[in-house]
Amino acid sequence: MLKVGNFAPDFKLNDQFGNPISLSSYRGKKVVIYFYPKDHTPGCTRQACAFRDAYQDFLNRDIVVIGISKDDIDSHRRFIEDYQLPFVLLSDPDLEVIKAYEVWVEKNNYGKKSFGIKRSTYLLDEEGKIIKVFPNANPDTNATDILKFLSE
Repeated sequence: MLKVGNFAPDFKLNDQFGNPISLSSYRGKKVVIYFYPKDHTPGCTRQACAFRDAYQDFLNRDIVVIGISKDDIDSHRRFIEDYQLPFVLLSDPDLEVIKAYEVWVEKNNYGKKSFGIKRSTYLLDEEGKIIKVFPNANPDTNATDILKFLSE
């Protein structure tokens, strides 16, 4: 995992409409980047909906929320439509950003080993520096955990 104090690697990925989005375009704002395994799965849906439900609190603090997975843009678009998600989801099918942020890990599921995305979240300051890492983000509390951290 990247560490607090590091500058977050810049990237350019396509959003749910195929528009290229770069991290550097959000300089001057705090940014939440949450990495999640897969659209429409139970944990990922709960996490996305928790961000949706707390989204006004993020807007009130002028914080950008970005979700990233390896799902394609069509999957992201359906996920957003199905759950009325008000924030951007970026597609990283080549795993470039996922690997750069060190969230592509070996997993062991009932003795079966495979690689996948470790559910993790980074909070960046206005200059793109990492100010908090949630290495094992809880899908149910991730959004509120960030807001609590910011209120401390």
